[in-house]
Amino acid sequence: MATDKTFTVAGVSKHKGEYKVRFANDVMRVKVLSKGGHEDIRLVELDEPSSKLDAVLAIKNMTEFADVNAQNAFLEYVERSVPATKPESTPTATKSKAVVAKAKVSTVTPQVPALKGMTPLGFKDVEDAPY
Repeated sequence: MATDKTFTVAGVSKHKGEYKVRFANDVMRVKVLSKGGHEDIRLVELDEPSSKLDAVLAIKNMTEFADVNAQNAFLEYVERSVPATKPESTPTATKSKAVVAKAKVSTVTPQVPALKGMTPLGFKDVEDAPY
């Protein structure tokens, strides 16, 4: 919130058919509200000076404000007062191409030590072969 003001009195009132949360530092605020055309004025003194949001949170569970109209007024006030949290942005992925390591496939056959007198197929080198 923009200010650090505190209040010792909080409640609800109906003005032009709409219930709203009201804050003051003196219970005599009832006179000003009634002169202004407010109806169903319900104000209570707080235990200690509180910010508007803290005051609403303190009185919303009191039996004096258990009706639907007062609860809706509190809910609307809290929704308006609590700043909306922005979803945290995640860093975007870089547009550079990812380097993928390719496995090298060897096309060379493994070197096997040549055996004396053997051909590559493993046959003995015979000079009088029938072929």
